Amino acid sequence: MLNLALIIGSTRPQRFADVPAQWIAAGAAERSDFHLDILDLRDQRLPLFEEPVAPAWTQGVYSNPLAEEWRQKIGKYDGFIITAAEYNHGPTAVLKNALDSATFEWRRKPVAFVGYGGVGGARAIEQLRGVAVELHMAPIKAEVNIGMEPFLGILQQGKTLDDYPHLAAARTTVFDEIAWWGNALKAARAA
Repeated sequence: MLNLALIIGSTRPQRFADVPAQWIAAGAAERSDFHLDILDLRDQRLPLFEEPVAPAWTQGVYSNPLAEEWRQKIGKYDGFIITAAEYNHGPTAVLKNALDSATFEWRRKPVAFVGYGGVGGARAIEQLRGVAVELHMAPIKAEVNIGMEPFLGILQQGKTLDDYPHLAAARTTVFDEIAWWGNALKAARAA
């Protein structure tokens, strides 16, 4: 069975990230092909990237104990789903910092994104795909984009993400694809 992590990529008070995170976790609980842990960046207390040299030169070891703890935690997973808030046409600084705070542990593992914001987080996800490729991850094509209509429907009308069939279908596709890629890459890493 795959061991996946859901990384909550926003730390703001009153953040919207908890809505898609809980929805992803609820859907994942119904799956038998992977287990999903939640890694909330609020709980990680990562310093801003401050390594004296590139971690690639230190075999991926970080000098800051909190970053080193994060790196070790990330290494235990076979793949990742990341909630991606879009701030000013890009991802949150805390999420980019979390990605920078591990090196080899991301390699050859799939990553999927659940975005929200102006255009469903698409611009943030687009930037995160480039970061993922640089980290030698495999960003899968499928993604969940929570646009303004469902975003406002939840905040102002008491709706849930399940009230939007296209989002539920996208979530299922993300789960199916990350399971496929996770198993393929896990087998390849073992070989």
